[in-house]
Amino acid sequence: MRIGELARLTGASPRALRNYEHEGLIGSERTANGYRDYDAGTAVRVRNILHLLAAGLTLADVRCFTHCLDGDMTTAPPSPEGLRIARERLAVIDGRIAAQTAARDRLARALASVPEAHSSVNCVGSAG
Repeated sequence: MRIGELARLTGASPRALRNYEHEGLIGSERTANGYRDYDAGTAVRVRNILHLLAAGLTLADVRCFTHCLDGDMTTAPPSPEGLRIARERLAVIDGRIAAQTAARDRLARALASVPEAHSSVNCVGSAG
């Protein structure tokens, strides 16, 4: 099947499919006219990639799952390696949330310390 059909079947954009191929997550053959030709099993693989990405994993994380992307990942029990990767990604996300929360709290404190009379001052400089 061509890239447009694979995109329609999976909901992935053609650009995403080309990126997954570039990253080595899916493969294709080239037709005589240079078009990509994917086998039917690629749709399952792409759906699994999308499932993992939707769960919060990155493409780098997904590369660790290449050995099981061709099965039904939505019903298969998770592997110990898969759980380790997911826990590591969750820790990264939690760290980012904590950093953003701290930044928000600092900004909120700074705004709370500004007297109300200053809150309506226009800070746009004049052009010279």
